[in-house]
Amino acid sequence: MKYEVFATYDQMCRRAANLISAQIILKEDAVVGLATGSTPLGIYNTLADWYAKSDLDFSRVRTVNLDEYCGLPFEDPQSYHYFMQTNLFSKINIKPSNTHLPNGLAPDIREECKRYDALINSLGGIDIQLLGIGHNGHIGFNEPSDTFSKDTTHIRLTEDTIRANSRFFKSPSDVPRSALTMGMRSIMCSRKIILVANGKEKEEIIHQAMEGPITPRLPASILQLHPDTTVLFTIE
Repeated sequence: MKYEVFATYDQMCRRAANLISAQIILKEDAVVGLATGSTPLGIYNTLADWYAKSDLDFSRVRTVNLDEYCGLPFEDPQSYHYFMQTNLFSKINIKPSNTHLPNGLAPDIREECKRYDALINSLGGIDIQLLGIGHNGHIGFNEPSDTFSKDTTHIRLTEDTIRANSRFFKSPSDVPRSALTMGMRSIMCSRKIILVANGKEKEEIIHQAMEGPITPRLPASILQLHPDTTVLFTIE
C-alpha cells in the first residue's frame, strides 16, 4: 500500500487525476470505477479540463459507479446518476452506453444486484477504482457490519451516514434510508485502487483503516489486503 500526503486539496486531486488518466492512456477501453460525494469533485473537474485541452479521450472508456440511493429518480439532483452526469459525463466525450450505475428504482432489487455484478464481470472487471471513505470507515455504501458484503447489495444506511449526507439535502429526513452498493468482491478485484480523503477530520479513520485490524466493523480496513492501493490524503 502506498500512502501520499498533500498540502492542498488541489494537489491531491491532480495526483488522483494523473493516476486515472495514465490508466486511460495505457488502455483506451479501460474500465474505471467511480465514486460520488464532495471529495471526487476536484478530480472530475481536472479530468474534464484535460479532455477540453485534448489531453484525454474518453470515447472508449467504460465506467461503473460504486452506488446509488434507492427510491430517487435519475433526474433528482441528489441521485448519483444526476451527480455523475452533471459533474463529469456531460463534460467529456464518453458514450452514455458506456456509463453504468446501479438502478435504485429497479422493481426487483435482488435481481438488480445480480445484474450489476454480472455487468462488471462482463466488462472484464475494473482496471482502476476510485474510492472515498466515510467517517465510520465505509467505502461505497458498505457500512460497518459483522461481515464483509461480497456482492452488490441492498444496504440500510447507518444514522452516521445519513447525518453526514444530510448536508446535500434540505433536511436529514429527506435522505434515503437505503442504497445499492458494489460489494467488496468487485472492489477488491479491481487491478488498482485509489482511496482519497480530504481534511484532518478524516485523519483518524484513515489511520485506523490502513494500520489497524482488518475488520468488517471498519470496511475500508480490507484494503490492506489489496496488492495495489494508493491512499491520497490532504491535511488542508
